[in-house]
Amino acid sequence: MQIHICLIFPVLESFPVTLILASNSPRRRQLLAITGWEFTVSVADVDETPLENETPADYVIRLAQTKARTIAERTAGEHLILAADTTVVDGLDILGKPADEAEAVAMLTRLRGRTHQVYTGIALLRKSDGLLLTDLCVTDVPMRNYTDEEIRAYVASGDPFDKAGAYAIQHDGFRPVARMDGCYAGVMGLPLCHVVRLMRRMNVPPAADVPSNCQKLLEYNCPIFTSILE
Repeated sequence: MQIHICLIFPVLESFPVTLILASNSPRRRQLLAITGWEFTVSVADVDETPLENETPADYVIRLAQTKARTIAERTAGEHLILAADTTVVDGLDILGKPADEAEAVAMLTRLRGRTHQVYTGIALLRKSDGLLLTDLCVTDVPMRNYTDEEIRAYVASGDPFDKAGAYAIQHDGFRPVARMDGCYAGVMGLPLCHVVRLMRRMNVPPAADVPSNCQKLLEYNCPIFTSILE
């Protein structure tokens, strides 16, 4: 499991520019809201087809950068644009969003009882000077040995179809993950400590206690945040 160290910094009294989240994901909006930063949402629809021989890390970083640049091209003003892309990786294979029920069932069956990785790339673009920063979160995700009946019921709910790997770690009815030893928020699609680190490099510290808020929201006792914050 790859973990990137981040730090929590003092609170700023004001936020000098507008933060734009380049995502329509309700999960990312929910996570970003607990940082205390005010933000707006603008959706960037981009082609998510992997390039030939593209690594998972390059893939998610490229898409995050593309989303950020897409929003920058159609907005004016002093903005910070935050974009992210998440994918599930099993071995050497990138598992995107399932196209139909059969593909969702196949993905969930493939992942059952095994450990895969979730890659989330994030990009932060400062419109004023074009500065573009990126970061990557990679988390091992061990899946529980759920049944065929559970797979069918979950797929029938419709939840898998907008999610890489055909699952949501936080789904109350399915709960596909056996345990977590890494960044829960990263698997959901927005690793908040990585966002904090990039924002700090833009001289915009968080406006809240992000680790505490994240653990409270996700009901997850994070085993890594202490070492990350040292």
